Amino acid sequence: MLRLPPFRYLAPRSLDEATKMLTQEGDGAMLVAGGTDLYPNMKRRQFTPGVLIGLRNVASMQSVNGTAEQGMRIGAGVTLTALAEHPEIKGEDEARKNGHDKGGGKPHPYEALALAAGSVSTLQLRNVGTIGGNLLLDTRCNYYNQTEFWRHSIGYCMKKDGEICLVAPGSPRCWAISSADTAPVLVSLRAQVRLVSARGERLMPVQELFRDDGIAPYTKAADEILSEVILPPADGWRGVYLKLRRRGSFDFPILGVAVALRLFDDRTVADARIVLGALASYPVEASDAASMLVGQRLTPELIDAVAIAAAKRAKPLDNADLTINYRKQVTPVYIRRALAQFAHS
Repeated sequence: MLRLPPFRYLAPRSLDEATKMLTQEGDGAMLVAGGTDLYPNMKRRQFTPGVLIGLRNVASMQSVNGTAEQGMRIGAGVTLTALAEHPEIKGEDEARKNGHDKGGGKPHPYEALALAAGSVSTLQLRNVGTIGGNLLLDTRCNYYNQTEFWRHSIGYCMKKDGEICLVAPGSPRCWAISSADTAPVLVSLRAQVRLVSARGERLMPVQELFRDDGIAPYTKAADEILSEVILPPADGWRGVYLKLRRRGSFDFPILGVAVALRLFDDRTVADARIVLGALASYPVEASDAASMLVGQRLTPELIDAVAIAAAKRAKPLDNADLTINYRKQVTPVYIRRALAQFAHS
């Protein structure tokens, strides 16, 4: 049986109190919301904090406000289940509520975020896991996400206790991958995050929250708390998210495809964004491929060309489920399927 290491648990009731605790406790403290990823990592001794600062009682981080027309503010403590089932996020209009829309309508502005949140793990864990926790999910690797005994037996990697990357031993860096389902969607939506500390607060585009570093994948400072996610007004954008995983019921993604399009009334693409997840230490934007869509109608030939171009950004390594060749070959297939949803709507 894997057991948690000893730690003290602090339960602030306000964001201000939480930031003060985080400053006072220093490097020995970690934040925890749902704990669905942190606690297993602690049992495997990837993390051994002496203090955990729980955010579940911070009421200001538990709400969802706004509309698609005005933009929305999502507290970082909102559970993935609440996000996936929120009517304004998943686009539950009257037709869908009454069962008249069988899924053949056009994608809704934020529906991709609801799909991504609803695809994380299992219902039990989505009931506890939060949007903030998923967005800041620790990078993953088959050589890292193992028990301490297993890692000791083969030699530690540079992400924890070792000196080399076991995926690419000749590389000077860690190649652990970002596996957060919500991250590529939020990048495609051009969402922002609010970071709060005892020093003040700042807004940051979600895409700037990430860096290409498997060990230190986030630009968030150690004393900052991600308090909320801010979605811009929909402004005609529509989104889709598709996920590939070994087991369709609950696994981490080995590929996530987020596509956001804005269409003119004549079905010509006004603007486009394609973001790929679970292929690198950060969500990868296929900007050149997305630009091929602008000013064009979605034909099968165009979709195929864009899917092939976008897939060139996929350079998987041997650090996730299934083979490298399969993951690379299936990438254009999933991009093609995502784009086809707009063409058929």
